[in-house]
Amino acid sequence: MMKKIMCLILALMMVLSAAVFAENAQGDSPEAILSGMTLRDKVAQMMIASFRVWQEVPPEGEDMPEEEPPKENITQLNDEIRDMVSRNHFGGILLYGQNIVDAGQTLRLIADYQATNRAGGGLPQIVFTDQEGGNVNRIPYGTQGIGNMALGATGDPQNAQAAAAIFGEELGLLGIQADFAPVVDVNNNALNPIIGIRSFSDDPQTVAAFGSAYIQGLHDAGILSTAKHFPGHGDTDTDSHTGAPVIDRTYEELKERELVPFQAAIDAGTDMIMTAHIQYPQIEKGTYTSISTGESIYLPATMSKTILTDILRGDMGFDGVVVTDALDMAAIADHFAVEDTIKLTIAAGADMLILPAVMDTNAFRLVQTYVDTAVGLVESGEINEARIDESVLRVLKLKQKYGILDLTDFAVTEEKIAAAQAGIGSAAHREAEWRMAEKALTVYKNENGAFPLDVKAGEATLILFADSCASRAGAGELVRQLLEEKQALPEGAEIAVMKSTRENEADCIRAAVDADHVILVHRVYNLACLNPETDDGFSSGTFDKIIPAVHGAGKTVIVVSCQLPYDATRFQDADAVLLTWWGSAMRALPVEGAPWSTNLPAGLLACFGQCGAEGTSPVELPALDDRYMPAKE
Repeated sequence: MMKKIMCLILALMMVLSAAVFAENAQGDSPEAILSGMTLRDKVAQMMIASFRVWQEVPPEGEDMPEEEPPKENITQLNDEIRDMVSRNHFGGILLYGQNIVDAGQTLRLIADYQATNRAGGGLPQIVFTDQEGGNVNRIPYGTQGIGNMALGATGDPQNAQAAAAIFGEELGLLGIQADFAPVVDVNNNALNPIIGIRSFSDDPQTVAAFGSAYIQGLHDAGILSTAKHFPGHGDTDTDSHTGAPVIDRTYEELKERELVPFQAAIDAGTDMIMTAHIQYPQIEKGTYTSISTGESIYLPATMSKTILTDILRGDMGFDGVVVTDALDMAAIADHFAVEDTIKLTIAAGADMLILPAVMDTNAFRLVQTYVDTAVGLVESGEINEARIDESVLRVLKLKQKYGILDLTDFAVTEEKIAAAQAGIGSAAHREAEWRMAEKALTVYKNENGAFPLDVKAGEATLILFADSCASRAGAGELVRQLLEEKQALPEGAEIAVMKSTRENEADCIRAAVDADHVILVHRVYNLACLNPETDDGFSSGTFDKIIPAVHGAGKTVIVVSCQLPYDATRFQDADAVLLTWWGSAMRALPVEGAPWSTNLPAGLLACFGQCGAEGTSPVELPALDDRYMPAKE
């Protein structure tokens, strides 16, 4: 009993000591703060934790119960998370969509993180999220943005600056200080499964201009920026979330293309640069034996001192914070032991590590393992403490620059909630987003007077959604409603909205032939969507039959693309092709006041002559071979 009491007293003294340190640290220089930190606090300052889903599961190796334990999105802290945050003092917290419901809840969650950490003696945390815009955004009730490739299609980097300023303003209203954006990867590989429309262009100078403008927009709003994924994730056909990508390019080749936007981002003052879990065998020769396959693999950029220290810091002059991409991605987690992951990333030059996301209690335990293992590695001398100090000082200087070290008041007031509700997704932001969407709409092809439609009284228009974009069919209903509100349809004109399925091909063809006007909406999220023999692309085969059938009836067809633009060269016989660059799920008419992505509705309105279409493609669109794959030169 006496031993337990002494342990409790010792723990309490440590908490009180840390709390006194945190209180006294306010106003001190980063160097002075660093000198007073414990080793555990320094190590944890380099770590970014993400608590996404809570599910009580047995420890690894034990059998799961017959009935799967319930899952609950972490929208408020439970006792276990509070205890972990209070004890570990993570340098940052990363929020995902699972954490975010509405403005009041988000403000309270962030305040709870900060207050819990502060009460345990920790320094104020950097709160991160990925708010790129388009198909990667985490604030479901905020401005969605048109996406980077759409911004590139506008031809004007000021649109990237304006979009980022909107995101930054909305993040700031929630107490989120840092955005893991912009993506400055050059998307020069049509087979890329993860970057795609997240990239501004396949041209490095275009990416550099738009990425730099985006950084300026975030800074205008007082938000930390992060250029990603260094040294480039665009020229790969593998997703590092699920595999281990390899880019077989020399340093000289990277300097000519991939590194151009990163150098521009450094020159523009980006605060952070995120690493790529990609192997570059012509640059990093070090290898590691995979713990899962036993094969020898090259160290990815995240673990390469040559890439992060010699090139990024030495040759390119970056002195900000280097942050890893998430360490639970397959390119890392499937091949590297936890201890080696920590040693290699820190030795390479990473300053902050994004820990595995908590999706269940095993992942929760793994997070603690990362912290404890890192502390042990420093204590044993396997990681030099001076190397830790170097990174922690960079993190502290970044926090000082943005006033984060001085945060003390985490109270959530009704005024803060009201301000967030009024500013996030505001009418002004929605109007700006709509204008950008119009400027991005790109007419790739227009023959036979097909675009825009000339709808006459009593005529019927069919809007048919491919199976790959069936979840977007609500956009058709929305456009019908908007046209009626604008009184833009002549008397008796009708719009029918259909979805293509495996079972209704004959009905789709019949409906298209019977209609006076036909709009086919197609979505490519991977190149399998172009192949009628695949599960993802069977609707493209239906479209192949509809186009000649409609021509046979003496009418024209418009194809509207609503994600990757490669369907523009897929449907060569369409009379017109319009690229919208993105369109989020909209299964039904949106509830009044709810956010929705503007790209696809703007594109459909443009088909009826009610929207401009001013964009130019920021990527070269490859011809396709007989397997519907990009033809090799």
